[in-house]
Amino acid sequence: MLLLGSCYCGAVRFSVNSPHPYPYMRCYCSICRKTAGAGGYAINLAGDNTTLMVEGEENITVYRAKIQNPEDPEPIQSEGERRFCRHCGSCLWVYDPSYPELMHPFASAIDNDLPKPPEHTHIMLDFAASWVEVPEVGGDRYHQRYPDESIAQWHERQGLTD
Repeated sequence: MLLLGSCYCGAVRFSVNSPHPYPYMRCYCSICRKTAGAGGYAINLAGDNTTLMVEGEENITVYRAKIQNPEDPEPIQSEGERRFCRHCGSCLWVYDPSYPELMHPFASAIDNDLPKPPEHTHIMLDFAASWVEVPEVGGDRYHQRYPDESIAQWHERQGLTD
C-alpha cells in the first residue's frame, strides 16, 4: 500500500510503500508518548525505506532519544532517528540505521485511509503513564516490554501481507 503522509503545516510531505500498513501496535513508552502520543501511546507502521520520497526535507529535524530502563544505571543513546517538522513539530517517522531497509511512519502522519486492524498489540506497558487507560479487549495482546513478533510477522499471522 502506498502511504501518503505530511506534517500539520504542510512543509513536509512524503510517500512510502508499505507491505504492512495496519496500525495495530500501540506503544506506551515515554518516548513515544511524549513525542507522538495521543491517548498515551503512539502507533508506528512499517515502510520500505528504498521507496521513501520526501518533499520539504530541509524542514525536517532529527531527534535521538536517550533510553533509560529502570534496571540500567545510565541511559543509552538510541540509534533510532525520530523525524519531525521543524516548523510545526509534527512527528513523521522513525528510522533506525540498524535496519536500513525499513522506516516507521507514525500513523498520525498518514493522510490516506489506513485499514482497520482485527486486533491490537499493546507494548511497553511497564512505561505507561499512570493516567493512561489501557483497554482490555479479548484477542488483543499485551507486553510489558517488546512483543514476541515483528510487524511483518503480525501481518503474516493475520493473513494481511501484500
